Parts: sequence; structure tokens; C-alpha cells
Amino acid sequence: MTPATLSPVRLEASLDPKLSRWMWLVKWFLAIPHYIVLSFLWIGFVLVTIVAFFAILFTARYPRALFDFSVGVMRWNWRVSYYAHTALGTDQYPPFTLKDVPDYPAHFDVVYPERLSRGLVLVKWWLLAIPQYIVVGMLVGGWGEGTGGWRGGGLIPFLSLVAVVILAVTARYPVPLFDLLIGLARWVARVAAYAALMTDRYPPFRLDMGGQSPPAATGTATGTATAGGSEQ
Repeated sequence: MTPATLSPVRLEASLDPKLSRWMWLVKWFLAIPHYIVLSFLWIGFVLVTIVAFFAILFTARYPRALFDFSVGVMRWNWRVSYYAHTALGTDQYPPFTLKDVPDYPAHFDVVYPERLSRGLVLVKWWLLAIPQYIVVGMLVGGWGEGTGGWRGGGLIPFLSLVAVVILAVTARYPVPLFDLLIGLARWVARVAAYAALMTDRYPPFRLDMGGQSPPAATGTATGTATAGGSEQ
């Protein structure tokens, strides 16, 4: 893999070896406290992104404290998503924290960019990302709603449902389906980080399947000694 193809976004997950056959039916309910907290965190995320937009425009830098907060919100969201509705690959309840938790089976990080383009910040989140938004809409469902566009339920929710139905019937989670789901979630995460102004590296049109991300791009990953390391 050449440096040009490396992504600064790291999304990883490991599949619990002994998942409950039926717990997936209630995980969405158990995660309600997280949804409430995340609703406020996402409001903060939007406000921080607006502030970061002007900071990048005038200084070419994303303030580190704001960057760490944004990564933390996306990390928290990924843990809850992995537990409750995307892949549902763990029965371990997500922790209430913005920080990385080394012993939790879902991880998210973004390499901190020392400098960002002042010009790209004006166009990347709406114009340049349009092709990626179309793909993400098909993966998660619902793009074009209210505009006459495609209004499907999304490939990721469908495949997640297939996986847990197989789990309920066979008591085994299909590993190839898990690898595909994590790869699709990784694609979405890369687009989200790009649209949120956290990187200038355009998300690749590439499906990196499996629980482990390819090596991250050179830089400083938030909360990690290396892009693939655990929090210090």
C-alpha cells in the first residue's frame, strides 16, 4: 500500500466469540441512555465543526482540543453503533466516555493534521464529497428523501439484520459478513471525517474489509502512541 492510499481514519472492531443468540433484539432499547447523551454531543459536534471551519480558513489549523472532542464524539457513536445496530458484534455494553477504551472491542481514531488547506475547507464538505455522499446514502439508507431520490433502507442495516438472523438460527455469527459490514462502516467513517473537516485526504473508493484497519497515514493519532496503538 503506497502512502497515497493510506487513510488517516482508523475504524476497528473485533467479533465477540460467544454472542447471545437473542440479545440483539433488545440492544437498541438498552442503548437508549447513549442515544440521549449522543443527541447532545452531536449538537456540540456541529457547533465545534462550525468553529473549526473558521479556524481552518484563517489559520490553516484545526484547534487540537476541538479536534479531540470531535474524534471523541465519533468514537462514542461508533461504539454504540457497533453494539446496537451496525454489525451488533459485541454484547459488551459501551462505556460512557469520549476516550478510547483499549479493552472494548470497537475503536475509532483520526490522525491529527498539523495543517489543513484553507481553500479546500470551502468546498470539500459539500461539493467534493457529493460522489461519496451518494455511496454513503446507499450504504446507510435514505439519501434523497423528500427530493424524489432513492429512499432505500440501506445496505448496512440490511446486512446487519441478515447477520443476526443467522446468529439466532445457528448460534454462529457469519465471519465473512462481519468483515464486509466493518468494511462498509469504515467507508462511511472516512467520508464522515472528511466532511467534518478533519482531514484533507479524500476518502478512497475502496472497500477495506475486516476488523482491522490498514495502517493510518503519517501524523498524530488522538489518544494513541501510534495510529494503530492503544491509548496511553
